[in-house]
Amino acid sequence: MGRSRGGLTSKLHALVDAEGRPVGLRLTGGQVHDACEAEALIAGIPNGATLLGDKGYDSNPIRNAAAARGVWTNIPNRSNRKQRFGFSPWLYRQRNLVERFFNRIKQFRVIATRYDKNPDNFMAAAKLICTRIWCAA
Repeated sequence: MGRSRGGLTSKLHALVDAEGRPVGLRLTGGQVHDACEAEALIAGIPNGATLLGDKGYDSNPIRNAAAARGVWTNIPNRSNRKQRFGFSPWLYRQRNLVERFFNRIKQFRVIATRYDKNPDNFMAAAKLICTRIWCAA
């Protein structure tokens, strides 16, 4: 649980495969930026894969970590970036799989309401839901 302007919050970071099934999950406090957990999630991507991320993940350390693992990144450039990178809008459309994954897990009340304040219990519930998603596919 992290403290932010809205009170005690948390964030669930996910890595999904090309079918929209979860491959990696991380839980952080609500005040932690999304890019802080990106390098830990990149470790779960197989070599030669493509990483799709939003503008929040456009940073040199994330791009370098992905390149070190042989992963191609398709992340839109932020407006203030001086060095531009190649970006495919057609490929970026597939990022909706991540959004659909989050919408799917929010169908479960334990995730949507976040009543459980213990991070271990919340992560266990999220992993149980992810197991159910994998079994349904």
